[in-house]
Formats: sequence, C-alpha cells, structure tokens
Amino acid sequence: MEDVQAPSPGAHEVVVDVEAAEVNYPDILMMEGRYQVKPSLPFVPGKGVAGRVAATGSAVADLVPGQRVAVQLEHGGFAAQVRAPRAWCYPVPDGIDATTAAASVLTYQTAWFAFTDRAALKPGESVLVLGAGGGVGIAAIQLAKVLGAGCVIGGTRSTAKADLVLRAGADHVVDLAAPDLRNSLRGRVHELTDGRGVDVIIDPVGGAVFEPALRALAWRGRLVVIGFTGGEIPVARANYLLVRNIAVLGLQGSDYRDRWPEACAEAQARIFEFIRAGAFAPEIGAIYPLAHFAEALAVLAAGDARGKILLAPGAETKVVP
Repeated sequence: MEDVQAPSPGAHEVVVDVEAAEVNYPDILMMEGRYQVKPSLPFVPGKGVAGRVAATGSAVADLVPGQRVAVQLEHGGFAAQVRAPRAWCYPVPDGIDATTAAASVLTYQTAWFAFTDRAALKPGESVLVLGAGGGVGIAAIQLAKVLGAGCVIGGTRSTAKADLVLRAGADHVVDLAAPDLRNSLRGRVHELTDGRGVDVIIDPVGGAVFEPALRALAWRGRLVVIGFTGGEIPVARANYLLVRNIAVLGLQGSDYRDRWPEACAEAQARIFEFIRAGAFAPEIGAIYPLAHFAEALAVLAAGDARGKILLAPGAETKVVP
C-alpha cells in the first residue's frame, strides 16, 4: 500500500471515489503474469469497483459528481480512486448499495454474455455450471434461472458449498471431486436429465474437469469456456465435437467492454433491474479492508471463496456476512 497522485479525468473520462472493489481470479493471473493482458509494471490490480463520481471530463455530460456508478476496468480497482472511460461506467439505481453494485459487474456480465451471446440459451434448456460456488458460478446459476432455463445443475469440488449453490437457485449439485469423474459426471448428469445430458455448460474451471463435462453434453450442446481456475488449459478433440454434434465456445469478457460497450451498459442495466426486483442478489462471502488485499486474494486462490470477495477502502476490519 502506498500513496499515489490522485487521478484527473481526460475529456471522455470519469474519476470515481471507490466504496467497494471486487476481487476476481483474473486479478491473480494478471499479478502472476499469466493473464492474456500483461500491464506495464508496476500496476494496480482490480477489475471492477462501485462508488461515487468525484470528477468528470469536459466531454462527459450525463454523469455528475456524487452520482453512484459501477465501473468495469482492465486493472486499477484496488485503490481509493479510479479513472475510467465514461463508456465503462454504469449508473447504479436507487436501492442498490455499493457492495451489491460492485459484486454484480464482472461476473454477472460474464455469465450474461455466456448465455445470451455465446450459448444462445433457450427457455427450458438444461444448464450445468462448473465452479458453482464461486463468483461466476453463483452469477451463472442465478441468471440461468431468470433467463428461463429448466434444470440447473451446479458442479463443485467442495461439498461444503452445496448449500450455497442450492440457495443460489440450482436444482441439483454434483460433486466434481468424485472418483472416476470422466464417467461419474456424465452418469450423474444423465440421471438428472432423463438420459439426455445438458444443453449448456458454463466452464470457468478447465483443467481435469473439462473433458468429463464435455462428455455430459446433450446432442447440439454448447460448452462455454470462461477461464481456467483448475490450473491446466485443456484441449478438445475436433473429431469428438463432430461425432457428438457439440460445440465449444470461448468468452473473453473484457472484449465486450472494449468492442461492444453499449451492450455491456444494456446488460448491466438489466442485471440491476433483476436485483431491484428481488429476482436474485449477489452472494457476498467476505469484505476485507483494502490493506488486506493479499489475504483476500489468498482465499480466492485456495478455492475457499463462498461467492464474491470484496475490498472496501473505508473498512477497518474483515466482515463476513
């Protein structure tokens, strides 16, 4: 932790006083130099925050100081203030606090585009969410339900997270640490789907779970690759995709922010609408003081996070809801 010069906005930029910052697995990868984006050193981690507008650039006319916003970043969120393009800032409606707003940006937009753009989820289709007890997993389960999915199955290696996964809205939980996962996962999924397999899989895990999950897809099923918290980057055999008539799709969330910001703004507005209507709420596992960022990242890296972990610059002690 150190003091740095306060940021000032460019013409199309906004400076925000941070009230809460989200902690995500890509923060760890970026700090380790294993992320697809490698910032110049030194850099400040943190891919999303919520707070109040402190200053706006000369070309920003629709946000004013004091207004509450959520912000999506490439990095820089673990700070008392952030500077970001106006297009990356999303007005927060009344009734949604800063911690809820911060917890509903990156993971929820990732799940939103996985379902609506990549997998083209149809009402009534079945869904398997891997890493179901983490931030993306909880968001994917909740959004699958509000988007009209039928059977939603949560997969987790920690049976201690089963209650969390069910509370998020999953109809069933499957154990990703079960013996002979290559066959046991498909067998369990077929039991739960009348022998069909699942139509859509959301995979932020990769590693040794990828192939068993692929075998659990139904005919014309789609698996969306979101990340590799399992460590290894898996490989799919093209002939297997052909004979099974299935698809593996990739999703790089920051591409939407950079290439299609208007779609991100629309998606975030819809996500906030669902939260305000009481359709779901982000599961916040813990809030740490900003100075304890390393502890928060260690919990995430160990796979012990239950829902979202946040940092709060004004917090003095760790809070676990």
